[in-house]
Amino acid sequence: MKEELQQLAEDLGAALVGRGWMLGCAESCTGGLLASVLTDAPGASAWFAGAVVAYANGIKRDVLGVPQAVLDGKGAVSRETVLAMARGARGVLRADVAVAVSGVAGPSGGTPQKPVGTVWMAWEGPDFTDVRRFQFAGDRLAVKYLAVREAMGGLLALARQAAGPEA
Repeated sequence: MKEELQQLAEDLGAALVGRGWMLGCAESCTGGLLASVLTDAPGASAWFAGAVVAYANGIKRDVLGVPQAVLDGKGAVSRETVLAMARGARGVLRADVAVAVSGVAGPSGGTPQKPVGTVWMAWEGPDFTDVRRFQFAGDRLAVKYLAVREAMGGLLALARQAAGPEA
């Protein structure tokens, strides 16, 4: 999977450069893995602004601007939280586009409503917003790697879509 992620990061970087976009990330359950994979790509400084690893809810609230009412009412692993995280990352990192990831990587922490492997992601850019829920199988590391793959793949698809059919 490492080679696949490396190629995906390079393809994403090329698409971001082609659009003139800088990327920012807000990560929770991936714990910085997304930023690590992205910065392994040569030339990442041309398209990667940075990341906030907001593992604790207080960081989601105080740094990324996730409302406490959302965290209390919907939880850290929710559509509303990742959308606020993505918007907060765009602002705090002065990025054109952002991806946010929050989930339950396991092996504990799952509930009947949000079992282990539940991951929410949001992508936001100048002319798009997309939020999706995923249910990944596997151990903690597998969930993290699958989330990173989907985060990059989703953004790559949106960047290509924004660029038009010739991209």
